[in-house]
Amino acid sequence: MPLDDRQLEWCRSHPWDFSDLSAVFINCTLKRSPGESHTRGLMEVSGEIMRENEVAVEFIRAADHVIPPGVQPDMTEHGWEKDEWPSLYEKVMAADILILGTPIWLGEKSSVCQGVIERLYGNSAVLNPDGQYAYYGRVGGCVVTGNEDGVKHCAMGILYALQHLGFTIPPQADAGWIGEAGPGPSYMDAGSGGPENDFTQRNTTFMTWNLLHLARMLKDRGGIPAHGNQRSAWDAGCHADHPNPEHR
Repeated sequence: MPLDDRQLEWCRSHPWDFSDLSAVFINCTLKRSPGESHTRGLMEVSGEIMRENEVAVEFIRAADHVIPPGVQPDMTEHGWEKDEWPSLYEKVMAADILILGTPIWLGEKSSVCQGVIERLYGNSAVLNPDGQYAYYGRVGGCVVTGNEDGVKHCAMGILYALQHLGFTIPPQADAGWIGEAGPGPSYMDAGSGGPENDFTQRNTTFMTWNLLHLARMLKDRGGIPAHGNQRSAWDAGCHADHPNPEHR
């Protein structure tokens, strides 16, 4: 999506260098490629701001991949013939920023989005070299689209899940667009007013800059300080008869 003059000016008139940052956008539309995704349309606004700041950006459409349900790192070890999540997880771990995008169905995030969150959870017991949960030091946000109420409701669930798993959530880390309740045009449809909606464009812009600023801060400081939050240190002090659960 093209940026307006104000968005472009903000990208070109600041002193920060974001060129060593990377972001992964996981689009949880129910549609497989090449079907048009209205969620992708709004996510592209954020992606374009990042590209203007030389951030490495990758979009993943979850429905294009075999991602079995489950809360284990590799579901081929639990009865499934194929599981593409392990390779997608590596992309998440290589990025500084993760943005989940979802449409609204029956007032909730999509089933695909919930499945992605569950698979993220399946890796939550992995530890980084400092003994913290692996997602520490990474930043999370979300984008929501639909034709019914529920943007904030969906964002609450997504952002709660991301912070619980170890992602750091900046201020105003969500953005969304909804059309008139009931049947009607979606974000990318002609005449929807979505791409021109000032509220949506403002929130998407603010979200993106907040993600960039927080990712910059964390990267420059080596992530979250490893004091008082090390799973490895906690386990080392546990009594043998009080084992910790495998997952968070």
